[in-house]
Amino acid sequence: MMDVNSNIEQNEIEIDLLELLYVLRRRILIILLSTFLAAGIFGAYSAFLATPIYESTSRLYILTQSTSLTSLTDIQVGTSLTQDYKELITSRSILEQVSKNLGLNVTYEALLQRVTISNPANTRIIGISVQDVDPDRAKAIADELANVSRDNISSIMSTDAPSVYEYGYVTNRPVSPNILRNTVIGALLGAFLSIAFVSVLYIMDDTVKTSEDVEKYLSLNTMASIPLRDSADKQKGDKKKDE
Repeated sequence: MMDVNSNIEQNEIEIDLLELLYVLRRRILIILLSTFLAAGIFGAYSAFLATPIYESTSRLYILTQSTSLTSLTDIQVGTSLTQDYKELITSRSILEQVSKNLGLNVTYEALLQRVTISNPANTRIIGISVQDVDPDRAKAIADELANVSRDNISSIMSTDAPSVYEYGYVTNRPVSPNILRNTVIGALLGAFLSIAFVSVLYIMDDTVKTSEDVEKYLSLNTMASIPLRDSADKQKGDKKKDE
């Protein structure tokens, strides 16, 4: 008996899913329109309204000229120091010194959000990346941060100063916003919202349309049905006879 009931419930779920898919298919134009509209809005905003963000990167090399490259111990020490350098570069004292040298009217927290420190795997290279709405200012902050870090770290750690082997450069290609990515996100969001809206309307629609709905919602048996098309045709025929 339980198997029969479970099969009935499973069949009802399958019928509901098929009906939902049929409803979505009938509303495919609305779904496509919402998808393209949302993609266009997100793409247009990213291209014309969003503020572009530029990035510039300076790089430090941990091992100095006085360090023997043939010494495995020196290389291992240099690798471990990169983690210490990453923490010191973003310290409050260094960032506030950079802000003071460049005359920036920003707080430590605001400047910290613009700075990203990277260390490629198995290297003793530290990348100092700075993002800003002005590409020239992004380069200036990255370069000054590399110089201040080099001078302060050597005195704080009582070691040789790292080498600045590459300063940042000015680029006219923004790193943000990503127009293609935002357009795709907009399209997916538009499709999801339109499908969800159509699905909610279908689920909330409890009107009786077929004899199966009568049995399903009212638990009544349908004795007979009157086709609407035949009634309409009959009414048209009666009108023609009267004429």
